[in-house]
Amino acid sequence: MTVEPYYEYRHLVGFEETNLVGNVYYVNYLRWQGRCREMFLREHAPEVVADIREDLKLFTLKCECEFLAEITAFDELAIRMRLEDLTQTQIGFAFDYVRLREGGVEELVARGRQRIACMRGPNTDTRPARVPEPLRRALERYTLRPPAPDARALDGRLADLAR
Repeated sequence: MTVEPYYEYRHLVGFEETNLVGNVYYVNYLRWQGRCREMFLREHAPEVVADIREDLKLFTLKCECEFLAEITAFDELAIRMRLEDLTQTQIGFAFDYVRLREGGVEELVARGRQRIACMRGPNTDTRPARVPEPLRRALERYTLRPPAPDARALDGRLADLAR
């Protein structure tokens, strides 16, 4: 299995997503998280989409976004999603919102997180359910990995221990 740094959803900002001042209204960042997640399911876990049409429910438990720079109409964005955490019944996602400029220049404009729970059952008796296996497999390749330790720093610590 090849580990990918992220799943990417591209978006071109429209006027309807801006406020009176001309910058993007904050709620759209959260909408884009949901859209990115939906497109991921469509492309990488179509069995889960079918399961959602039956009994599976994906409840958003927590959603957050940290804004680093303003964006406006016609900015091209890449919303990049990674798996941050996976338990038996819940999934944590991390999102980077990157403005794409001419010449391949990228600017991080926001960061976000989202936590969802898998649930099953009728609306009057919904209960936690295991994350479906096809979704686990699809997410594996987008796991957020901690940075590798700096080999020089590690060698220095080992030398200190040897003294």
